[in-house]
Amino acid sequence: MTRRPHVAIIGAGFAGLRCADILIQNGALVTIFEARDRVGGRVHQSLVGDHLVDMGPNWIHGTGTNPFVNIADATGTALEDFEGAQAIFSPAGKLLDEPLTAKISEFLWSTIEEAFKYSNSHKDSIPVDKSLLDFFRERVEETEFSAEEKGLCIESCRLWGAYVGDPIERQSLKFFCLEECIDGNNYFVASTYKEILKHVSRTALQHADIRFNQPIIKIESRPIIQGTNTSREITLTTKAGERQIFDEVVVTCPLGWLKRNKSAFTPELPPRLCSAIDSISYGRLEKIYVTFPNAWWHSQNANLVSVSAVSAGAPNVEKATATHGLTFAQFLDPTYAMHPEHILWNQECLSMAALPGETAHPTLLFYTYGPCATHIVEQLTSLPKERSDPSVYQQASHNLLRSVLEPFYSRLHAYSPESPDCKPLEFIATTWQADPYAGNGSYCNFQVGLKEGDRDIEVLRAGMGLDRGIWFAGEHTAPFVALGTTTGAFWSGERAAGQVCALYCLGRVGMGVERDDSLPSASASVVSAGGSE
Repeated sequence: MTRRPHVAIIGAGFAGLRCADILIQNGALVTIFEARDRVGGRVHQSLVGDHLVDMGPNWIHGTGTNPFVNIADATGTALEDFEGAQAIFSPAGKLLDEPLTAKISEFLWSTIEEAFKYSNSHKDSIPVDKSLLDFFRERVEETEFSAEEKGLCIESCRLWGAYVGDPIERQSLKFFCLEECIDGNNYFVASTYKEILKHVSRTALQHADIRFNQPIIKIESRPIIQGTNTSREITLTTKAGERQIFDEVVVTCPLGWLKRNKSAFTPELPPRLCSAIDSISYGRLEKIYVTFPNAWWHSQNANLVSVSAVSAGAPNVEKATATHGLTFAQFLDPTYAMHPEHILWNQECLSMAALPGETAHPTLLFYTYGPCATHIVEQLTSLPKERSDPSVYQQASHNLLRSVLEPFYSRLHAYSPESPDCKPLEFIATTWQADPYAGNGSYCNFQVGLKEGDRDIEVLRAGMGLDRGIWFAGEHTAPFVALGTTTGAFWSGERAAGQVCALYCLGRVGMGVERDDSLPSASASVVSAGGSE
């Protein structure tokens, strides 16, 4: 096949944009169907007060062979390898002292590292119903900690749920190895993904036919028989009823969308592909930003412990002292915050005041996940929306989010209810679970009960390209060391484009090196904070 193919890409996130870039460079005609009115998918920014923040991913996971590190450098995007101070609050709201904070944090990070190694080494023999929480409980019982310290360690470990988007009792230990990331440091994108998105989308915006506000509701593939030759054509139908035929289609819709829309494919998807879509879990990570007139919490506090030393597993962690203002805060099993009794309410926040230079601003970023995040999203989406006066909804959501977060930020250093600096100016929260174009969630994870997680990813990655001309891309089809990340989405688009280019004997201009699809090694780095995104 040496003719110039017309390829449709469903979705203009990083996977779709990178796929379009490679295809266009190699001479294909590209049409992109995007359900939203913009490119980027979950990668986009909003204002909280006067400050631009990422509503989607905040991090670049791993500096080794990571294209986003080079793109950030080329675009002048500021990155931060956080080295700040951490506060941990007990269930009663008491700030734990430095030695205890160090002990808990050291246990968390050393156990996470051990869990990755154990999952890699014993994946075939680990029971499918064994969770990451089970592993934590086993390891804490091997310590000489007091009963209180053991309880605090378990509650702190629960906040790993903010990395996978669900409680760790749902995280499969067997496939925990699939949560590892690329070697190297993990950078917070201090100046947001805005310029990176501009860079990645440039080729598509200039040379692809992008159809905004056109969700796809039907994907039909049928063979075309001409004498002794058999080819195929794929027909896409939009929500508005428009139909168009293509030679190949790359589906970059999120895994959550695939779960809810398997019936969109005609003929129906093969049983093994359906099984893969159903088997892999989809996360529930949400974010809430709250901004203030000034960063009143960002000051020296001798009771905080260096996060950089803890997360690196430094042997002298007990000697670490705070040299910067607060960076992270954990609130363990808070008895002082009103919430549904059946929902885990542990919280974690990150200080945007710890960002470098002009990127710093007086904002706290809270990561919520699992049933807690679902509860908050349900409350937000049930608020009345007056089209004639949007400020009504804005004030209602402000009041709701303040009631959720005030019990936590009011415990930070230097808080005073009388101080104007301590009164929030604005809140903004994600509601990905209510967004069908985001797949009603965040990104893939691997739950207990999963039997073939690695094979499921490989099946998704293979798609139905050779048989039906339908290929899949997205973070859920990424190399194992990049699942659930922007880098993984980018690489998956590159891989899908390469598959099409190979089929049509195109030049494969702009392709990166082949990725290693084996399971990550035990030396792969641990993510730094804030979820796989």
